[in-house]
Amino acid sequence: MRHLILALEAPLMAFGGEIVDNYGVVRWFPAASMLTGLLANALGWRRTEAERHQELQERLIYAARIDREPAGGVRLTDFQTAKLNKSDKGWTTRGQHEDRAGGIKTYDAPHLRYRDYLADMRVTVVLRMEEAEFEPALEDLAEALEQPSRPLFIGRKPCLPSTALFQGFQEGETVLTALLAVPLERQDEQTESIRVLWPAGEGAGSVRPSRTYMLTDERNWISGLHGGGRSVCESAVPAARFPVTGSDEAQPEEEQS
Repeated sequence: MRHLILALEAPLMAFGGEIVDNYGVVRWFPAASMLTGLLANALGWRRTEAERHQELQERLIYAARIDREPAGGVRLTDFQTAKLNKSDKGWTTRGQHEDRAGGIKTYDAPHLRYRDYLADMRVTVVLRMEEAEFEPALEDLAEALEQPSRPLFIGRKPCLPSTALFQGFQEGETVLTALLAVPLERQDEQTESIRVLWPAGEGAGSVRPSRTYMLTDERNWISGLHGGGRSVCESAVPAARFPVTGSDEAQPEEEQS
């Protein structure tokens, strides 16, 4: 099966987890809802198109690996404060402004919050769409990522990508099989293993999960709330298990001669 390769790399990234009050924490791997939003944004969809988002999320199958751990191996917490006005406009859509919700009184006091980020990190994602005969197809997603309808960000608006998101295609019987074939950047000699996440039932016989658990990273786009869960697996795969960038062991489909 054909899979799309996605590179997530930026000075700061945010794979959001559960928000408690004004604290926004992050996870180590991108959420299904985040990838759905990223792809929908590239396609030019509006958030009000809830059914399209829901269908896209339900078709999305992906695996992810941490090519480069965040700087210092820790999360960076940012304290944010801003005085907003009802008349302030958003910049999300090219050529069109985005108005703010809420009444005038809700803008009397400054907005205070804490947000976690992952610094200088790189994550590779391989994904495919179930029911491939429906739109959008992988080719539609690839075209949208190369020429997005709007500016793209990785988790939060300040998190602008520092490399091209679309990195070609890769064949594989499962998403993990495809991910194992995607070349890895040359690692420091001290890097012995690479952390990987994949959905249950999409593994590879040569990789045993270190743990399997229920992950609540999906969004109910109809209600606007996060809920439900899916079974995922994690493991630390030896770095030597992956081909290295520049080697002849494996190349993404787009680079093959």
